[in-house]
Amino acid sequence: MTRSATIVGGGAAGLMAAQVLARDGIAVTVHEHMPSVGRKLLLAGRGGLNITHSESIDQMLGRYGNAADRLRPAMCAFTSGNLRSWCRDLGETTFVGSSGRVFPASFRATPLLRAWLGHLAHLGVRIEVRSRWLGWGAARDGGPDAQRLLFSRSDGTTTEAVSDVAVFALGGASWPRVGSDGGWVDAFRRAGVEVIELRPANCGVRIDWTVDFANRFVGMPLKNVAVTVDDSTIRGDAMVTGQGMEGGPVYAVSRNVREHIDRDGRCTMLVDLQPDLTAQHLADRFDRRRPKDSVGSSLRRAIGLSPVAVSLLREVTGNRLPRVSTDLAALIKAVPLITTATMPIARAISTAGGVSLDELDDSFMLRRLPGTFAAGEMIDWEAPTGGYLLQASFSTAVAAARGAIAWMSR
Repeated sequence: MTRSATIVGGGAAGLMAAQVLARDGIAVTVHEHMPSVGRKLLLAGRGGLNITHSESIDQMLGRYGNAADRLRPAMCAFTSGNLRSWCRDLGETTFVGSSGRVFPASFRATPLLRAWLGHLAHLGVRIEVRSRWLGWGAARDGGPDAQRLLFSRSDGTTTEAVSDVAVFALGGASWPRVGSDGGWVDAFRRAGVEVIELRPANCGVRIDWTVDFANRFVGMPLKNVAVTVDDSTIRGDAMVTGQGMEGGPVYAVSRNVREHIDRDGRCTMLVDLQPDLTAQHLADRFDRRRPKDSVGSSLRRAIGLSPVAVSLLREVTGNRLPRVSTDLAALIKAVPLITTATMPIARAISTAGGVSLDELDDSFMLRRLPGTFAAGEMIDWEAPTGGYLLQASFSTAVAAARGAIAWMSR
C-alpha cells in the first residue's frame, strides 16, 4: 500500500519536509494558500539570501535561547554543512561572507528555488496552491481527526485530504503579504494544542521623535553605532524611521527590548555613536576644537559625527547639549533612547511564540494528535537574523519528516 503525507504550508520548512518524505517513496501533496510557494524565501533573498551561518554547532545553538536543548538533536542531524551540501546538490554552491554568514554563489533565492521545485517535481511531489487549511475533520468522539484535513479552494469549494501523516509548516505571523499570517493559531487551540502568543521578533522599535527630527531625518542611517540593552551590545548601522528606529543592531536586541517592555512598560536602549573611540579620546578631541566653533560644529568637525547623529544628541537633551567635554563624551558613548513598544508583528522579520515545545515529542509530533508533525517558525523558538532562522526551519523540517517516516513504519 502506498504511504501518503500531506504538507500544510509551502515555505522553506514545508518544501524541505516534502523532499525528505518523497525520497522515502511516500506520496506527498503540499498545500499552500498563496498563488505560489516559497514566497517568503524569495522576499528574504532580495538583499542576498543568507541561508545559514558558518559558526560551530555549539555557537549556533547559543542563538536560540531557552529552545536550544530541544533543537539540538535536529540541528546536529541536519547541520549548516548539510544545508550547504543540499544547496550544492541543487547546483547552487555557497560561500561564507566576512561576517560568517553563508550565501548562495548567485546571492539570490530565485535560482535555488527554481532548481528545488524542479527536483520536487522529479520526486513526484504534488503542489496545490490557493488551498487554505481550515482545520481538522471531526472524529467519532467529536474531537479532531488527525488524518482528515479540510481545505478551501479559491472557487469557494471545500475539499478533504486524508493521508497517513501530516506535517504543518505554516510559519509565524510576520510578513503576512507572503502568506505567514498566523491564521492557523485558532484551529490549533481549538484542538487543545497550547500555542504561545505570537509576538514580533527581529523588529524595529517605536520612539516618540519630535516632529521636526522625524521629518528631517526619516530614512537616514546612523552608521557604525553600537546598540546596548542589558548585557547585549551589537554594532552595525541603525536607521531612523518616522516612528522609531530599525536596522541590524536594533533587531538583534529586540528580544531584550520586548522583555523589558513586558516587565516595566518601557525600555531604554543605549546608542554609542563612536564605538571605536573611548570617552577620554572624545573629550580630548572636543577640548582641542577651534575656539570659534559652536558645540554643533565641533561635534561634526572634531568628533566626526554626522548631522543625524548631532541632531540625535539635541533630540534627547531638548537641544541643551552639555558644555563640559567629559559630560558630552559620556552622552556620545551612551545616548539614551526610550521605547515603549516594538513595531507591529506584520513589520517584523520573524516571530516569537508558536506551538509550545511541550506539545511536541522528540520527533516534533504533536502529542495530542498522533501522526501530525510541526516544523519551522510556527514552533515556539526564536533566533536572530544571520542565517539562524532558515537553518532551524530546515533542520526541524528534516527532523519532522524523518519522525513521520519512523511513525509510519511503526
